[in-house]
This record gives sequence, structure tokens and C-alpha cells, in this order.
Amino acid sequence: MKPKDWSAFILLGLIWGSSFLWIKIAVAEIGPFLLVALRLLFGILTLLVIVAATKGEWPKDRQVWLSLTFLGIINNAIPYVLISWGEQYIDSSVAAILNSTTPLFTMIVAHFLLSDDRMTGARMTGLITGFTGILIIFSRDLNQGFQGDQLGKLAILLAAVSYSFASVYARKTTQGYAPAIQAIVPLIGADILIWGITPLVEAPLKLPSLPVTWLAIVWLGVMGVAIAYLLFFHLLHSVGPTRTVLVTYVFPLVGVALGVIFLDERLDWRLLLGAALVVGSIVIVNRKTPDETGRSPALEIKKAVDLQRK
Repeated sequence: MKPKDWSAFILLGLIWGSSFLWIKIAVAEIGPFLLVALRLLFGILTLLVIVAATKGEWPKDRQVWLSLTFLGIINNAIPYVLISWGEQYIDSSVAAILNSTTPLFTMIVAHFLLSDDRMTGARMTGLITGFTGILIIFSRDLNQGFQGDQLGKLAILLAAVSYSFASVYARKTTQGYAPAIQAIVPLIGADILIWGITPLVEAPLKLPSLPVTWLAIVWLGVMGVAIAYLLFFHLLHSVGPTRTVLVTYVFPLVGVALGVIFLDERLDWRLLLGAALVVGSIVIVNRKTPDETGRSPALEIKKAVDLQRK
């Protein structure tokens, strides 16, 4: 990847990696649906300012609005609620680790649905390496068995599956619009849906009273939604969905570090070794290895995207 892409990749990993901590803080006071509704609202307000400042052109085609709304449901509404609900029962670091399975699902989905994002030996090696690191991080709790938190863990895994389909779907449907527009239209549809459901499942609604909860909500909306999705869509069209969602391999590094520092979670050799394998997987997958024709797959993907934009 280019230096610009690496900078966006690292920043996105830091923002989304820290989101699990803020979600854990917020769900200590409010329900997952209200959290997601408020989070999306702050994200939309931030993006509205950006769209107005950049004079972004809104889609005029009804079909585009419908497609982007569906994207918002599978990329925002469903996974956000699943993760927020799951973190009521599991640690934020565990949520970050489980969410890192997203690239594994995305690699498979992209291989079958995208003609320019096939599996390669390097990607397979990197994904296996990263997944091994995740298993090592998670193995320290396997001897305790699965008790009341198994549904919370399952919710995070289902969110990862939803993200993987959303990444591929976004690559196929969001061409031709500015990143701010690509981000805000799905959020609007997702937030309308969540606000419609929230009063039914979390009545009576009660806004948070603790300042730290509001801080978590604002951070999750402004940084975790608005800024993060501007970076996400840049990477999506620059390096492809499989490499973009590898940012989830940064989540264990950030999530575990914040959990240890602020939530007094355990730090042992499994976490350190797993983190090293996760970083190694990112290096392996993003290495420019020519295919059998001698061309760089990353360069060919970039050329295909450029042709679609013209």
C-alpha cells in the first residue's frame, strides 16, 4: 500500500480498536439500541457538516438510495447492535478479538463475488497467521468453558459476518460518490430503522446522565462513525475489501491494550504472542507479490478501480 493508505489504515485501526472500550463504558448505563441510535445520530450530524463544507452531490437515483440504505442495515444497524448487545456480557478485549475474524469471512465472500479480489497464497498465509494469533489470544479462557457469555460471543461473531458481506457489497455499489456521501446515506437509513425499533425494545427510553457515557457516545459517533467511515471508504476503493477489513486485525492490539490500562484486564504471554502474529499477518497480506503473470495484484486492482471512476 502507499504511505497515504498506510496512514489511513493505522488511524482507522486505532479509532475502531478503541471503540470496543467506549461501547463497554456506554452499555454500563444505557441499552444497546439507544446507544446505537445516538451513536449514529452524532455520526450523521458530523458528516452533514462535512458534506455541506465540501458541497458533496447527493444521489438522485432512488435505486442508489435503496442500495445504500441496505448497506447501512448490514454494515451499521445490525453489527452495531450485535456488538453493543454482546459487550453487556463479555469484556471489550474479547469483543475486539472476536471481531477480528471479519477478514477471514470477507476473503471467502470477496473471492466468490468480486472478480478482482481473489484469494492468493500470500493472503491465505496472512489470514491463517492472523487467525492463529487470535486463537492464541483467546485460548487462555478456553479452560473456563462457555457459560453465560456464550450468546455475547456469538453476537460478536455474527457482527463480523455481517461486516464481511457489507464490505463486498459496498465495493460493488458505492462507486462514483464522494466518501462523505458514501458514508452518510447508509447511516441515515440505519438510524431511522434503529430509532423505530428502540422505543419498542427498550421502553421507557432514558437518556444517559453520566458525563463519561455522553463522552463515549460522542466519540463513537464523531470518530467511530463519521471520521472512521471516511477513512474506510477511501481504503475500500484504493486497496480493496479484503485488505481494508484487515484493519480488524489491529483491534486486538488496541482493544487489549486499552483493556489492560483502563479496565485492569490480564496481560500474559498469549496476548503478546498473539499480537505479534496479528501484526505479522498484516505485513504478509499487504506484501506486493507478483502473480503468475508477473504483475502485482494490488496494482491491477487499483487500475480496475481507476477505470471504473473514469
